[in-house]
Amino acid sequence: MRAAVYRRYGPPSVVHVESVPMPVPQADELLVRVIASTVNRTDCGFLSGIPYFVRLLIGLRAPRATILGCEFAGLVEQVGVGVTSFTVGQRVFGYNGVKFGGHAEYLTIAEGGLVAEIPASTSYEQAAPIVEGAHYALNMIRAAKITAGQNVLVNGGTGGIGSAAVQLLVQLGARVTAVCATAHLDTVQSLGAERVVDYTSEDFTARGDRFDVVIDAVGKSSFGRCRRLLAPGGMYISSELGVMWQNPFLALTTPLLRKKRVLFPIPKDTRGDVLFLKGLVETGEFHPLVDRSYSLDQIREAYIYVTAGQKIGNVVIHVQDAT
Repeated sequence: MRAAVYRRYGPPSVVHVESVPMPVPQADELLVRVIASTVNRTDCGFLSGIPYFVRLLIGLRAPRATILGCEFAGLVEQVGVGVTSFTVGQRVFGYNGVKFGGHAEYLTIAEGGLVAEIPASTSYEQAAPIVEGAHYALNMIRAAKITAGQNVLVNGGTGGIGSAAVQLLVQLGARVTAVCATAHLDTVQSLGAERVVDYTSEDFTARGDRFDVVIDAVGKSSFGRCRRLLAPGGMYISSELGVMWQNPFLALTTPLLRKKRVLFPIPKDTRGDVLFLKGLVETGEFHPLVDRSYSLDQIREAYIYVTAGQKIGNVVIHVQDAT
């Protein structure tokens, strides 16, 4: 099978499309014929091996999993002898954040893993980016225990995490203010944000509004800058470690020292979240934004675009045709 392979950490140039052996499903696994995948911040982080501590998990000198792509959508090609909940030919999507493998024509995933049937009216290209950004957003929302009626600001309302957070918060009944650039104001408003702030013409941290929660979905601000926006007892959550890895440290210290605090939740991957997101897609309450698509042969270009930090929503990789 064809796959995008990397055998050392580095820039997009270390990725090569080549022929590799097809994986063989174990008794409790599915073999999925991948039609579409994505390139996202998770993939880019594992490609570069930065921050360096991630190499403790994925390989000190070289990556153990050499085919990235944590998201996928495709067809069940084969099932292991013990699989009962999926059948050959079924359209499925999911998140394989441990083994990866989406940047290849075939991957294996456990029957009980983060995999579900694609909603009937959803294409492979629409299904592939359902999970990654949204499951990070879900973890943040649940960690902050956000409820209906609360005021929440999302910095980076057009990113994979931010655009999902806006929609999930609206579905929850929160009052959402989102921050983005001029060109994308209408897009973010269409996601359901009550107010949209153009960061190119206004410093959102200087606003007089007060928020119960500030979600920095792009990691381009800080608790120090956003603290003035927080109501008493308010919380700041970032998707990034912050300057000098300050956010995990502040998450430990601010609950002891201040009424305003930092949360740095560790994401939990559950199949229940995949099924929850599938349900929202089916009801029209959530749809992942897609910026652009690339073929598997163009995957280096996709990585270059994503690492530039300007993507809107998600970048899809067309791996192969469905027929």
